[in-house]
Amino acid sequence: MARGEIVINEANCLGCGYCQEFCNHKCIVMSADKFSPRGNVLPVFVDPERCNACGICGWMCPHMGIEVYKYVESSS
Repeated sequence: MARGEIVINEANCLGCGYCQEFCNHKCIVMSADKFSPRGNVLPVFVDPERCNACGICGWMCPHMGIEVYKYVESSS
């Protein structure tokens, strides 16, 4: 099974929450105490074990604030 990791570019994030809204596995939540340099609330990647790197969070981000990485385990 593929596993994923996301990286949030805090400088690009405007705190819209689309990444949290559209994450099917609920791996992203909006922080209550983490803010961008502009003062926007930032999302936090909270459950990497559930992430399958589908990429929806990155596609839905209107400000290119998320990079998605997919790791595939070898079958050898």
